[in-house]
Amino acid sequence: MNHALTAAAAGFGTGLSLIVAIGAQNAFVLRQGVRRHAVLTVVGICALSDAVLIAFGVGGVGAVVVAWPGALRAVGVVGGLFLLCYGALAARRVLRPGTGLTTEGETTGSRRRAVLTCLAMTWLNPHVYLDTVFLLGSLAADRGPLRWTFGLGAALASVCWFTALGFGARLLGRHLARPGAWRVLDGLVAATMLVLGVSLIAGS
Repeated sequence: MNHALTAAAAGFGTGLSLIVAIGAQNAFVLRQGVRRHAVLTVVGICALSDAVLIAFGVGGVGAVVVAWPGALRAVGVVGGLFLLCYGALAARRVLRPGTGLTTEGETTGSRRRAVLTCLAMTWLNPHVYLDTVFLLGSLAADRGPLRWTFGLGAALASVCWFTALGFGARLLGRHLARPGAWRVLDGLVAATMLVLGVSLIAGS
């Protein structure tokens, strides 16, 4: 029992250390949380996607994909282009604050866009595969028969982080109610997306 708890705790700590870093996915979840729009859906998609990818890694899929390096390069280019486009849209909102975000009057279409964007942020981001499938998968393999317990701990860390990030962002709503604050937030998002997009394409 103690060994299982140790493996789960190690997985939780490792998973948390990997996803806390600033990235495209975290920036998007934060933005949706501040808007109070489709937060539960976005948090659920991120947490469930991480759980699936972690399961792939623990199950040994990472070792198979590594044998075909062209796959990771292709995902890197596609993901980088997507991040550049998303960053350009955020930069456009900075230059045209009149088209900025609001926390009310959301439509079904905007919810659909949020879901599609969240899926793209997750599944087109090579760093997600590197962290969950390859890195966590290899670390879990070292745990032997407790590898799935390690993976469960990592998946739990993902659930806790995205829940805290998405719903905790509501506390910032009052401070980000001013248009100027939205421009600053969108500026940070744009810079993050553009830098990550360029780095992904350059490294592919």
